[in-house]
Amino acid sequence: MADTPQYFDLVTMGRIGVDLYPLQTGVPLSQVETFGKFLGGSAANVAVAAARLGRSTAVITRTGDDPFGVYLHEALKDFGVDDRWVTPVAAYPTPVTFCEIFPPDDFPLYFYRRPKAPDLEIHPHELDLPAIRAAGIFWITGTGLSEDPSRTATLAALEARAKAGTTVFDLDWRPMFWRDPDQARPYYREALRHATVAVGNLDECEVATGVREPEACAEALLAAGVELAVVKQGPRGVLAVHRDGTRAEVPPVPVEVVNGLGAGDAFGGSLCHGLLAGWDLERTMRHANAAGALVASRLACSSAMPTGPEVADLLARAVAPDAADRPSQS
Repeated sequence: MADTPQYFDLVTMGRIGVDLYPLQTGVPLSQVETFGKFLGGSAANVAVAAARLGRSTAVITRTGDDPFGVYLHEALKDFGVDDRWVTPVAAYPTPVTFCEIFPPDDFPLYFYRRPKAPDLEIHPHELDLPAIRAAGIFWITGTGLSEDPSRTATLAALEARAKAGTTVFDLDWRPMFWRDPDQARPYYREALRHATVAVGNLDECEVATGVREPEACAEALLAAGVELAVVKQGPRGVLAVHRDGTRAEVPPVPVEVVNGLGAGDAFGGSLCHGLLAGWDLERTMRHANAAGALVASRLACSSAMPTGPEVADLLARAVAPDAADRPSQS
């Protein structure tokens, strides 16, 4: 009898690295004197975000064979994320990412991922396909499609997954990793064929679909093959449309922004939590919006990911002031 594959609520696959965030805000990087070191990378952060909400999570990725790689293993384990599929690459250093912090809406990123990031060295033969098929949710990113062998491995994982359970494609458009959007679109289209959920902001949706208006983006993503399209609209909130006609459009939760980076990963981890819990679409979107808002109000990404009680508290505070203004429902 074959061994039963390890089950995780969520398995993510993609980018990992070390984030170096300024401990001074409102100044250019050239003038920053001290930095904080944090686990980073969208796939890793989404796994951390879901783990903070009580989910069993693991990440498929690679680091350099160096002290920063050791740090990332330690950080994942500290956050409760299984690191069994995080392996070293001797040829390339662990990536680092710097940012500048100019609240409320300017957070330039500087990726140091050359000559190549280890997380793009995931090979198809290394994948634990039974565990990928068994996961409650499997999450992949657009960055993972940008170079081989990661591109081939990501598409192989999606094909093996065959839409078992929930498969999320985080559109995750990073222009510095591609020659131009036209290069990315064929691979995005192929990934969308295998995914059940697509998540992205308007820029990312435009790369994937060629359209930018939110309703048109949602319809185009559904037409491309997913069951649920989640279109993040920044200050206008989020639009979610399901193939069955269910929809939700919820406003953002107002907070004082400290660092907007990582808010999308918190949103993603919370989205997975809501989908696994079987919540209705509006409740899931409100919870995800609140989780993202909490991270935006904090300095870091991974260590800023909120717990369930923290999200519930913010939602209660956000809803209470306007509850009296709502018409009663009979």
